[in-house]
Amino acid sequence: MRKGKVAMDDKFTLFNLKVEIVGTDKPMVCSHKEGDYFLVEGENLIFPETNSFSMYALSAILPLLPAKQRPLHTNDWMLSDSLIACPDPNCGARFKITRTETQEFSHAECTIEPIHKGE
Repeated sequence: MRKGKVAMDDKFTLFNLKVEIVGTDKPMVCSHKEGDYFLVEGENLIFPETNSFSMYALSAILPLLPAKQRPLHTNDWMLSDSLIACPDPNCGARFKITRTETQEFSHAECTIEPIHKGE
């Protein structure tokens, strides 16, 4: 960048998320406890001290989280579908993904790759 030239705005916004265990009329057979949760803030998963979360359930939920963080088209199913089933077919637990507040990030603080406009 030339001296004196203003850097382009590289900001983007993501939603923070809360992922909470909710029960159904079917019993939970895994180690889930209704009300346990974790938070997603940027790239970080935040687990409160007294909560636990199954690594098998987490592995099923993880691929959805980056999409749930981003602004979506009103008709996109990813926006409306917020209850995810436990991967154990015998377990009645569901995992509710709720968008909370938004947080702004800088592209330059998240990657060394430059922004390529028009690609």
